[in-house]
This record gives sequence, structure tokens and C-alpha cells, in this order.
Amino acid sequence: MAKFILILRENPATFASLSPDDMQAIIQEYSAWAQKLGMEGRMAGGEKLRDEGGRHLTARSGSLVATDGPYAEAKEVIGGFFIIEAADYADAETVAADCPHVKYGVVEIRQVDNIDG
Repeated sequence: MAKFILILRENPATFASLSPDDMQAIIQEYSAWAQKLGMEGRMAGGEKLRDEGGRHLTARSGSLVATDGPYAEAKEVIGGFFIIEAADYADAETVAADCPHVKYGVVEIRQVDNIDG
């Protein structure tokens, strides 16, 4: 089985107007989905990322430059990720098809490159 990362992209405004009870219900959806994949032996990891946007690090003119990450006005941010195990992209798509995030944003699927051989 190969590893695939599911990158959860979303519009920050999607969750902004939800009540705490609505947010808790959504969190439970994600938890139940992750638990199901864990029981199937397909979950290799995952985390929700903080909403503050992080930092971007680049090299310019021989110096490292750190800037704030995406702002709340950004049309799209990465809200989190899961790492799953699947036979191939078709299998990874099948696994991701019932990920709750497909209702709230975009799930980008990328295969992890095994550089160890």
C-alpha cells in the first residue's frame, strides 16, 4: 500500500458563521471518519491546522525571508490533512469520497514519494 496525503483546502468564511454546536457536530463527523479509517488500517495520520495561517519561508537575494501565511481574507487556506494508505490513486479517491471535507471545501490527493528506496 502506498501513502497518500489528503490536503484539506477551504474558504475561511465557510465555517465563520457556524454556532459552537454546529462546529462540534462537524468535528464529530471528521472524528468518526478518521476512526473508521483507523479500524480499516488505512489511517496513517492527520491533523487540523491552526486558523492563524502560519508562515511562508523563502530565499531572496541570499537571505531567508519569513512572512505571514494566508490571511483570513484569503479565498483558500489549508485547514488540515490526513495521511492514508491506498493501493493507487483510484483507491485513494474511493477512500476520500466520504471524507466530510468534500462537503466543505476541496480535498487534494497527492501520493507520498518513497525516497528511501
